[in-house]
Amino acid sequence: MPYFGDKGYNSAAHLNRTATISRLWLTVALAAVKLWAMSRGGNLRSDGRAHDQIRPVKMTPDFITSAEGSVLIEIGNTRVICTATVDDGVPSFLKGQGKGWVTGEYGMLPRATEQRTARESMRGRPSGRTLEIQRLIGRSLRAIIDQQRLGERTVWLDCDVIQADGGTRTASITGAYIALTLAMERLVASGILKTVPLLDSVAATSVGVVDGVALLDLAYEEDSRAEVDMNVVMTGSGKFVEVQATAEGQPFGGAELQDLLALAAAGIRRMTEYQSKLVQTDFRARAR
Repeated sequence: MPYFGDKGYNSAAHLNRTATISRLWLTVALAAVKLWAMSRGGNLRSDGRAHDQIRPVKMTPDFITSAEGSVLIEIGNTRVICTATVDDGVPSFLKGQGKGWVTGEYGMLPRATEQRTARESMRGRPSGRTLEIQRLIGRSLRAIIDQQRLGERTVWLDCDVIQADGGTRTASITGAYIALTLAMERLVASGILKTVPLLDSVAATSVGVVDGVALLDLAYEEDSRAEVDMNVVMTGSGKFVEVQATAEGQPFGGAELQDLLALAAAGIRRMTEYQSKLVQTDFRARAR
């Protein structure tokens, strides 16, 4: 044991000094990392990402074995289970036309969020937000399917959020495409369809302006205080399906809009790369 004079060794004081020094070094190290990122043109965020960086992405196909197609998609701490169910028959407005239909449903577990949210079934009807997201999922996936080649069948895309940390609707669209493609491949394998009736891939992401900086793939902490909030849906060939943009604070100009769209397009290209690792489809052979 080291000698500390007549007063003896004070272990508690020594531990306190050590902890204080450790905290100081940690503060210095974090400041250095932030300065390094800023010097490289980046903008370090609360989770350590640069302004143009998406959260870690993981996709687990066939997560629900009873469904024709399914995937668990994880983007950061947002987790969504997407399933595809194929039924014979179509809504009444399509009967006799030889066309199929693709529709989406969206839901969130009560403790997907920090505070428990009551199940919408207990309220008697879906909220306006839920209906909006369901319609967005349906529109996004109908944009890339050949309804004629699908035949008079309905594909139900159920997107259930088990943990929410921003971007649940964009994760649902990106995952729903995987579930849809897996279901179509199984219909071809079973001889029900001759070819997969898809014309392109589709994915989505969010962008926004937070503290005056354009950011890609907003987590909830960023989304909740964004001055501009935007959700973008695009095909794998680079065409827009839908753009939802809102000025939560100050209005934004055309130049800012173009910057955000370019940032979103770069993020969606990365999402498309993740998708292509699970489902590889040659859309060039199915061009209109």
